[in-house]
Amino acid sequence: MADKIAVVTGSNKGIGYVIVRELCRRGVGVVYLTARDENRGNEAVAILKKEGLNPVFHQLEVTDKDSVKRLAKHLKEKHGGIDILINNAGVITANFRETTYEDSVHVLNVNYFSILTIQEYIFPILRDNARVINISSDAGHISNITNPEWIKRLTKKDLKLEDVNAFVNWFLESVKNGTINENDFVETGLLAYRVSKVALSALTRVQQNQVGRGISVNSLHPGFIKTDMTKNAGFLNLDEAGNAPAYLALDADQSLKGKYFWFDKSEKEWTDSQLKIHCKFDIFIKHVEESCKQS
Repeated sequence: MADKIAVVTGSNKGIGYVIVRELCRRGVGVVYLTARDENRGNEAVAILKKEGLNPVFHQLEVTDKDSVKRLAKHLKEKHGGIDILINNAGVITANFRETTYEDSVHVLNVNYFSILTIQEYIFPILRDNARVINISSDAGHISNITNPEWIKRLTKKDLKLEDVNAFVNWFLESVKNGTINENDFVETGLLAYRVSKVALSALTRVQQNQVGRGISVNSLHPGFIKTDMTKNAGFLNLDEAGNAPAYLALDADQSLKGKYFWFDKSEKEWTDSQLKIHCKFDIFIKHVEESCKQS
């Protein structure tokens, strides 16, 4: 464990911060806490050091290719490679109920397209039998989609990157042109977020098929966690958010590959559109509104 190198994106606060703390507590040798803002990243590291932990900070803006390349270069020169990559950085829609083109582009850039950049530059330095965890959501299960053609295309065994990109671009073009069909989705609240996380979960399967070298790539719904992103609404306290990611990073059998997990460490069949475990907007917004009233 002490010889393992881990990187957690978007980890100066929220779920990412708790994941860093849990990996440090579990004895991972070097854990990189990354953030866009250097001051906030260093402040987070300082707080963890007061707890007797010793994460390392490195600046990372996941939507900036040069920033990703700098991190990859540093990791290769310093360590030769890494063992654990947790793609946690993400954003939610600016307006929970309404969908705009500008916001949709932003959400997809952060939650989906940045993962392709990370794959391009960080995957080559993954060590044999490394573990990658893509932080998804219940909004990322295929049951969030009701369009039968997209369900069929995204759940096929020989899914390719071109299929996932086509899905994302279809959505963005529909928003841009004002041709969104509500019947294509189980619900339209948090719509760009849903699409981004469905795409990420689908991409997880593509990455697993491509990566080789014994590396595992899985996606995880971390639960409805009380974070800034949810305006501190949720069923789970932030302290609980590190358990499932740490399980997949350190404890799960290496044979588990290309799967979709929930916060209770159970595997859910991602390709089963009849599971109906989609993000339920009425429950989400009810808790957000209640939290806002209390704050």
